[in-house]
Amino acid sequence: MAELENTDNKGYKKIDQYNEENTNSIAAHYSEILTSLGENPNREGLLKTPERVAKSLQYLTQGYNIDPVEILKSAMFTEDYSQMVVVKDIEVYSMCEHHMLPFFGKAHIAYIPNGHIVGLSKIPRVVDAFSRRLQVQERLTNEIRDCIQNTLNPSGVAVVIECRHLCMSMRGIQKQNSVTTTSAFTGEFINNDKTRAEFLRLITASLY
Repeated sequence: MAELENTDNKGYKKIDQYNEENTNSIAAHYSEILTSLGENPNREGLLKTPERVAKSLQYLTQGYNIDPVEILKSAMFTEDYSQMVVVKDIEVYSMCEHHMLPFFGKAHIAYIPNGHIVGLSKIPRVVDAFSRRLQVQERLTNEIRDCIQNTLNPSGVAVVIECRHLCMSMRGIQKQNSVTTTSAFTGEFINNDKTRAEFLRLITASLY
């Protein structure tokens, strides 16, 4: 893995890690793509573009190297709490696997503990682990639901994701303001209308 250190004028150091072999391979292909598009990959503005794209793609798909189950297991705690836990407005950034264009928005997630709770920061990390892959929103929603249900074994899980898809707004039908909403539920969120309604009310309410 190659390490690149970037230090700004405030002394902040950021270290990015990339697979050097993958970077070189992807960059070579993108140089050919630029040529096929009628561009000159050797002109000044594009000299580093294939390498930048190669690193960007590795970053945007880093979820393939992350185990979301282990994320949850790293912060599971035994706790006698059985009311709904909601984490809403989790930022989602992913790549549509059909056109490799971004889709982005927010995820709202709830679970009802059944003997175990999880550190709150782990739920957004699970969202990142699945979204940083080539995805479709429907599968992403189900994967998050199933991971939480199968790992924590709660009384129920609810996931709602709202996203804008650039494959719809930049190309194709070109509808600029369309939002796609997907949902997935288990347990009490399926069997109990009041529980599901409470979740939907909480994720749409302004509590601040």
